[in-house]
Amino acid sequence: MGRNIRSLPQEDNMTGLNEIKNDMNLVNNIDWEMTPEEAVKLYLEWGNNWASGNYVIRSKDDVSHYFVINTWKGDPVIYLVRRNSDEAQNLAEIRMPSDLKTKYNNENGTLKGVFAVEGEVRDWLKKELKAD
Repeated sequence: MGRNIRSLPQEDNMTGLNEIKNDMNLVNNIDWEMTPEEAVKLYLEWGNNWASGNYVIRSKDDVSHYFVINTWKGDPVIYLVRRNSDEAQNLAEIRMPSDLKTKYNNENGTLKGVFAVEGEVRDWLKKELKAD
């Protein structure tokens, strides 16, 4: 699971998606169940989650790749994150299609933060990346 992945372009939605889609090793390493909260617990609060038995983080060589939705700057933006105990690196920035963004905003209001990718957003990403 642990490998270095170069940063993907962040200026063009389709370029980011296509580059991710063309890297099947990366697509296969995406943890669709990882949430921002779980990532903090696992990678920044070492040993805090040992009882769950799902993950054991031993070093900075242990990494996870997962998506988050960031709403701090207004419109929701999807980021593909590579996280280890040393850092979180945004590998790609993906803009939601306008209809999906509207639905997301209607359901979540104007809450600011970094959120897990769930529901229709996750379904859209999986479809786009042919992951499943």
